[in-house]
Amino acid sequence: MEEKKEKQILKFPAGFLWGTATSSHQVEGNCKNNWTAWEKENAQRLASEAKDKWQDWQQEKFPEMFDSQNYISDQACDHYNKFEEDFDLAKEIGNNAHRFSIEWSRIEPEEGKFDEKEVEHYRKVILALRERGMEPFVTLWHWTEPVWFCENGGWTNKKSVAYFERFSKKIAESLKNNVKFWIVANEPNVGLGFGYFLGFQPPGKKGPINFLKAYFNLLKAYKKAYLAIHEIDGKAQVGFAHSFVPYESDIFWPIGKLVIFVGEYFSKYFVRKNEGYFDFIGCNYYLRHSISLKKKTFLKENISDLGWEIYPKGIYDTLIRLKKYNLPVYITENGIADCSDEKRGKFIKDHLQFIHQAISEGVDVRGYFYWSLMDNFEFPDVRGFWPRFGLIEIDFETLERKPRKSFYEYGKICKNNILEI
Repeated sequence: MEEKKEKQILKFPAGFLWGTATSSHQVEGNCKNNWTAWEKENAQRLASEAKDKWQDWQQEKFPEMFDSQNYISDQACDHYNKFEEDFDLAKEIGNNAHRFSIEWSRIEPEEGKFDEKEVEHYRKVILALRERGMEPFVTLWHWTEPVWFCENGGWTNKKSVAYFERFSKKIAESLKNNVKFWIVANEPNVGLGFGYFLGFQPPGKKGPINFLKAYFNLLKAYKKAYLAIHEIDGKAQVGFAHSFVPYESDIFWPIGKLVIFVGEYFSKYFVRKNEGYFDFIGCNYYLRHSISLKKKTFLKENISDLGWEIYPKGIYDTLIRLKKYNLPVYITENGIADCSDEKRGKFIKDHLQFIHQAISEGVDVRGYFYWSLMDNFEFPDVRGFWPRFGLIEIDFETLERKPRKSFYEYGKICKNNILEI
């Protein structure tokens, strides 16, 4: 008879931050930014291209991808009006931190003109978190911009650096009393790659010249914002959230090694160029890139609804490589598209097990933010509403919130600061 294996208890450091992450455009609803018009102009095209883009099993499972309305954010989750209700749910599972973004287009709808009512709105959001015992992590750029900014050339315009610095100063000066952690930019490589190189999402520009102009302007803007926030509040913790993707290859040496080197060099360029200008590292981890000449297939239990391989060890590999910076690390995003919620609980636990292993080997990981608190309008490449990442299921017609089983599984970990495996 097989012996029953005893459960192992993994305790996380005292003061560890447990939270979830969202971004303004994806959950707030009724935004008026560079994405809003683009979605309406491209929704029909995106719906018609779905058949060539997604596999048969995905098309059968998610027929809504053929509906143009899937690609228009519209009211989204109406988190703008329901944030207190949503934060009550986050508190219910023992979250002591929350990451969200401030919608630049609400704050500065016209060039140089700030809307104080919207500044006050975000002050209320932050105070609502504080009242519930949650540490706010505030993101300033999560891919959306005011329409006027884009009409002036977006990030390809040299003036974009000054525009963003002005916005960053305004927010930091207005909200400094209640915010300690600032995430200046989210996934620059991904946001600019899709928007300025491939042209798959707003502003829909293509080519290396547009991309390089945008990339180097954002690099400058990041440093300016970092310095400005520290000038306003010397105790502030300022950093970024970067998409870290470990590369692996089974292509024969040395070509495989070269491919990995090139991939990792460019994916981490933003980090290297800003060294000395971040107080912590925000690590977003979802999957690895496996480079092979063979066609790889994964078992259904090892992929998400997006077809991504589930590879928890990758988060450990990433964290070990970040150890050299000798800085605090926060897992600012980690999540899975899983509408049936059959894999999410295990996904979270498996990744946390590897995070704990990295901590035990000296990596200073101080917090974990699951992506996302609720189902939302999924950004990259404008996937829309069909991929479901939320701990909370959203009915996008009635806006009803329904916690999933994984919501409670994650809550048990957060409340006890331990992981049972």
